[in-house]
Amino acid sequence: MATYQDQPQDDDDDDTCSEASSAVHNGSVISTVPDRHGFLGGSQYTPEPKQTVPASVVLRREQKWLHMLNSWEKYMTKNYKKVRERCRKGIPPSIRPRAWLYLCGGKLVLEQRRNMFSQLVAQEGDPRWVDDIRKDLHRQFPYHEMFAKQEGHGQQDLFQVLKAYSILNSSVGYCQAQAPIAAFLLMHMPAEQAFWCLVSICDKYLAGYYSQGMETLQIDGDILFGLLKKVAPNVYKHLKKQKVEPILYMTEWFLCVFTRTLPWDTILRVWDMFLCEGVKIVFKVALVLLKFSLGRPGVLKKCPSMYETLEVLRNPPHHIMEEEFVVRQIFRLDLTEEDFEYEHQRQLAKRRAAQENGKRNRR
Repeated sequence: MATYQDQPQDDDDDDTCSEASSAVHNGSVISTVPDRHGFLGGSQYTPEPKQTVPASVVLRREQKWLHMLNSWEKYMTKNYKKVRERCRKGIPPSIRPRAWLYLCGGKLVLEQRRNMFSQLVAQEGDPRWVDDIRKDLHRQFPYHEMFAKQEGHGQQDLFQVLKAYSILNSSVGYCQAQAPIAAFLLMHMPAEQAFWCLVSICDKYLAGYYSQGMETLQIDGDILFGLLKKVAPNVYKHLKKQKVEPILYMTEWFLCVFTRTLPWDTILRVWDMFLCEGVKIVFKVALVLLKFSLGRPGVLKKCPSMYETLEVLRNPPHHIMEEEFVVRQIFRLDLTEEDFEYEHQRQLAKRRAAQENGKRNRR
């Protein structure tokens, strides 16, 4: 089973956020009052209020979305461009949980398999996956009010969702990178809805990512690198010269769909588009991070070896991860659907040729 290396955990992670009244915990500010996203501290804590869209605009967008959701099949089949346009503008927070469920197809599957989640929850599950899931529960957003309490309702729901998926798709089982995605979904919707969204994301959007060997992820890493040559040739040449393989910097981005990388407001906007347009949004965000992390004036000179290069990519400047910057730059990328398809076919052909050469050499 493929594994995903979590960020290093401190020995006292089990107690993270149980000390919510302290001023500082493990170097991260802890507040007794959660921010607007439910965080009590940690890197995702954002105490400042978001610059608000006028209430009249929010109301108008909510009404448009409610009308669209009530005629969902018609919009998706006959007016998908309107759905895409509204997702790109950002889904109103009050509508987001329902919209995500509809966008990924989870609503349809939930109605078709009405009792399946409760049946899966009632099963014990494969002991090896169950043990791995339990070990990872406290690592998922430990500064969020929903997951701060050991064996609280958030962690219990997270366990059931991940266990249910490992039973439903036993060929994949459980991969560590599924946990932050499931936790992220649970922050926005009930467990059964989060489960079917997770199923759709793992089996449709990121098909093959969590399988043993992660071959699909490796191919997409090569596709990303090929697209980088067109988007930021200087960054491409630098990474190629230092032999920095894509798998070294893009694994967490792709497997976790940036839930462990970007500021929270940015993640929400990225997911609005990701669930509408698919994995190409993940590619585009990755290209923005690569282009503006390493492509800024003077940065490449400060990266004489792979070590410095990877440090920059692991810690992108905060201003290039801001919501409006990321969204704006995504649509400034000079990439077409044909570019994606061409690079995809090129990388598949290269891999097939390498496999054929390997077979011939073994004869």
